[in-house]
Amino acid sequence: MGLPTPAAAASPTEVVEQVSPRDWKRLADALSARSTLYRPNDSNYPPLALPFNHRYAGIHPAGIVACGSTADVGTAVRWARAVGLPAVPRSGLGHNYAGYSSTTGLLLNMARMKSIAVTPTRGSRTRTRTYGPIEVTHDAGTVTVGAGVTNGDLHPLLEDQGIFVPTGRCPTVGVAGLVLGGGIGFSDKMFGLTCDRLVSTTVVLADGRVVEAGQDSHSDLFWGCRGGAGNNFGVNTSFTFQYEQFQGDVGFYQLRWSLDSVVPVIATAQRIAVNALDDKRFHLRVGIGTHGLARDQIRANANVNAIGQYYGPLDELRAVLAPLLAIGTAEERARNRASVREVTPGQASVLLSATTPVDRFAAKSAVLTSRTLLTDEQVGAAAEQLLEWPGSGNEDGAGFAMFALGGEINQVPPDASAFVHRNAVFIFAAETSWADYDPPRVETANVRWLRDFYNDIFGNTPPGQSYQNFPDPTLKDWQRAYYGANYDRLVRVKRTYDPADFFRYPQGIDT
Repeated sequence: MGLPTPAAAASPTEVVEQVSPRDWKRLADALSARSTLYRPNDSNYPPLALPFNHRYAGIHPAGIVACGSTADVGTAVRWARAVGLPAVPRSGLGHNYAGYSSTTGLLLNMARMKSIAVTPTRGSRTRTRTYGPIEVTHDAGTVTVGAGVTNGDLHPLLEDQGIFVPTGRCPTVGVAGLVLGGGIGFSDKMFGLTCDRLVSTTVVLADGRVVEAGQDSHSDLFWGCRGGAGNNFGVNTSFTFQYEQFQGDVGFYQLRWSLDSVVPVIATAQRIAVNALDDKRFHLRVGIGTHGLARDQIRANANVNAIGQYYGPLDELRAVLAPLLAIGTAEERARNRASVREVTPGQASVLLSATTPVDRFAAKSAVLTSRTLLTDEQVGAAAEQLLEWPGSGNEDGAGFAMFALGGEINQVPPDASAFVHRNAVFIFAAETSWADYDPPRVETANVRWLRDFYNDIFGNTPPGQSYQNFPDPTLKDWQRAYYGANYDRLVRVKRTYDPADFFRYPQGIDT
């Protein structure tokens, strides 16, 4: 039976009201036993509807399909298009910083699609190299994961089998959202971004067709799926990555100082990152932060910190870190030196993991090149503004983080994938958070503070590029900030695979 004509343009509420109980039953009946439709009155609806960032908890889907197969995703997409509802995929818990994995239409929850299949490379196509105490077999095989797999689901592979794909540090983030926007982490300099390891991906298009995108098939779509962000061209239901095989240990460090040392620490960390830009073995995240409700708590908790790992001998890591290890009080120096140690790659993945802010949060990002690194004046302004943070009941607090880039990331031409930020030294992220139980005035104060914090650092001329996986709904000219010169090609991909602009959101690729 043919599909009915999509509903004419109308408000989300009007469209939802136009969808009859018979329509909903038709969808439920069309799904296989592997998938389930939930409506607002169902007991399982509330936890599935709630996004990780509770700032967008007021966006309630008209229905949720817990998808168990690619075929059912196709069925749901065709149905949604026919009745005139938007269909929005959510791969993990709904971490999207700007709430773009929420909808008043049909939410496609991918959490059931948890399959992980490992295929080792046979013959002599692998190559093994030793980096100090660790041996790495490069291109050891492929691992294919479903769209519901999270970073945390992949970590046991590293711990139990020495199998590694570069992922992000937050265990509950979906690999789908991570790879589609690029995918930074603590091994990206060594092995590339998550999107750089992608071999192929299965995509359900707006008309319900299923395609396999790779270098030799739908190569333009494959190009766009490596950094073009999610929910633009279709619903990705699986991903195949090239993996590495590990044996041995890596270096790990975790450093911390009082805010008194913020200027020398950030200046030194930036200098180290520039000097180690081409050294793919060294990974660094440096930042400042605080938390608390009262002014004295906020000041007491304010700190500057650095964390990372190294693929090589500990004496080499200590030499790289020496300028940082010399900063601070005697107690801080002793504690920081003691933090430098060898751990297994599996232990490192746990030590380096951290959850993105819980409850409610907002963020702004920038991509820093060697010409736009923070000056001492900018760092001083950031530290002063940090102490003026209005506070909240959220233990994640506020501050900024700088994730070092370089290595294999910067060896890829900017136009080789949709991820354009290939000449950078850091991805900078400013964040603030508040608790569910905080009164509305706390949210207002936090959002205003984040704007002022960012402006105090960058003034009227912020860096021209931002990271698409840290979306900021207030960002002007986000097209060029996220995608640079690649945006025009992304538009062409969009016109090819979703010409009617079925998959859309405020910062989605336009037709």
